[in-house]
Amino acid sequence: MPKMKTRRSAAKTFKITATGKVKRRKAFRSHILTSKSTKRKRHLRKSGFVAETEAYKVRRFLSA
Repeated sequence: MPKMKTRRSAAKTFKITATGKVKRRKAFRSHILTSKSTKRKRHLRKSGFVAETEAYKVRRFLSA
């Protein structure tokens, strides 16, 4: 049976932390930033985590 391949798009988008959580980038920070408040943009800079109910799918994509 051949080796499993990593989904490259997932590998570039998500990272697995040391505790096994899946780290992601927050949405709505790419354009039309003038209409968003400074506080909102500041909070969007930080990374978020994928919900545990969805994280198993991402881990499957990343398991090479």
